[in-house]
Amino acid sequence: MPLMRIDVIKGHDEKYLQALLDTSYQVLLNTFGVPDGDRYQIITQHEPFEMNILDAGLGIERSKDVVVFQITTRSRNVTQKRAFYEQLANGLKERIGLDPKDLMVSLSTNGDSDWSFGYGKAQFVDGPLH
Repeated sequence: MPLMRIDVIKGHDEKYLQALLDTSYQVLLNTFGVPDGDRYQIITQHEPFEMNILDAGLGIERSKDVVVFQITTRSRNVTQKRAFYEQLANGLKERIGLDPKDLMVSLSTNGDSDWSFGYGKAQFVDGPLH
C-alpha cells in the first residue's frame, strides 16, 4: 500500500525502469509486509539540470545515475526501514548495476485517514477495502 515515487535522469531504457519498479516492489513485500498486489509506483524522468542531489556533510559524490525514492507509507519500525534500505541498495546493484552511493531514499509516514483509493472515500477509515 505504500505510494512510491522514483525520480531518475532521462535516458534509461524500459528494461532499466522496469527493474527499478520490480526490485523496489519485491523489497517492499520482503521488508514492510505489504499485501501482494498492492502496488503504487510512479517513475518520473528528469533532465540532468532538474535534479540536484548534493550532500555537503556526508561526502557522498553521486553520478548522473542517481535515483531518488520518495515513499509515503504507514509507520514502520527502524528494523524494517534499515532492512528496506539495505535490500533495495543490494537488489538494485545486482539487477541494474546501480552504485549504492547513487541511491537516496526518503520515507514519509501518515495515517489511515490520509488515504483515498478512489470514489472520494477514505477506505481505511470508512471501509470497505474490497
